[in-house]
Amino acid sequence: MSMPILQKENIVLRARVENKTEAIRLAGQILVHHGYVEDAYIDKMFEREALTSTYMGNFVAIPHGTEDAKQFVKHSGISIVQIPDGVDFGDGNIAKLLIGIAGKNNEHLDILSKIAIVCSEMENVETMIKAATEEEILRLLNEVN
Repeated sequence: MSMPILQKENIVLRARVENKTEAIRLAGQILVHHGYVEDAYIDKMFEREALTSTYMGNFVAIPHGTEDAKQFVKHSGISIVQIPDGVDFGDGNIAKLLIGIAGKNNEHLDILSKIAIVCSEMENVETMIKAATEEEILRLLNEVN
């Protein structure tokens, strides 16, 4: 059965987290909770973050698993965590939008490129950071489905 990559239930608005670890865990737990990945995928997200920051600029971080995390991915999917107050991703980089990605096979590259196009425009990022409803975010990211 095919699942949509992004659905309303994958979006958390107005999240409050203490730190980057909590933020990444939340992005991963959404993917686990909705059946996209196994629990072990979250550990691989932390491994990836330890290798190199997933902070991309424009207040956006895109936490995802390492190359060997694919075995824990059941379906390609993304989670969105909106953190209006921001969370420090190190070196003064503040993320207000986390987009957790899990890609089956090599689908993560396609998903990443579609997200990058949307997030390259600061206006789109600001809309998602200020969004009051999940639908506002879904409208901007409808390309990923």
